Parts: sequence; C-alpha cells; structure tokens
Amino acid sequence: MPTHPSIPLPAAQALRKLGRDLALARRKRGISTADMAGRLFVSRDTLWRLERGDATVSVGTLATVAFVLQLHDRLANLAAPGSDELALSLDEHRLPRRIRRPRS
Repeated sequence: MPTHPSIPLPAAQALRKLGRDLALARRKRGISTADMAGRLFVSRDTLWRLERGDATVSVGTLATVAFVLQLHDRLANLAAPGSDELALSLDEHRLPRRIRRPRS
C-alpha cells in the first residue's frame, strides 16, 4: 500500500499499527466487516482502508470506530497534557534554577 506523500514514515507506520489493532479488536468482538461498515455508515472498502492504515480515511470515521469498539476514552486522551512526556520535559527545563526574593 503506498503511503500518503505528506505523511512522515513513523506516522504512516503508527497508522498501519492502529489499523491492525482496530481490525483485531473488531474481530475479537465478533463484528463482521459488513456489520461494522453498516454501524459506521461507510462502505466496506473504507473500513478496509482504515484497517490497513490509510491516511486518507477521515478522523470522524476513526472516532466512530473507537466508539463502536468502546475505545473512545483512549482516543479522547491521545494528547492529554499529563501524558505528554516531551511537554512535561520542556516545562521542567524552563523552570528557573533559583527563585530570588523581590528587593524591598
């Protein structure tokens, strides 16, 4: 499957893994592709593209899949500030080394 040209390779790999994981979650729940596509109001082709990690599938479709599979809480916390290690590290580096009292 060709990757979308504007998608960095690590992001494309993450989408492929996400698609495989969603397909596995669907199969573990015993939901056929036809039933899932019907619940999403999309074609089976769109569902297959999502499960292959196609970057052109809409975020709305991804969010609906997460809801149907009862994984929407994870999607909601994808960029939660408390779990953003880079931002937390940057915040720590921006702290002053010492605090001076104001002059009276």
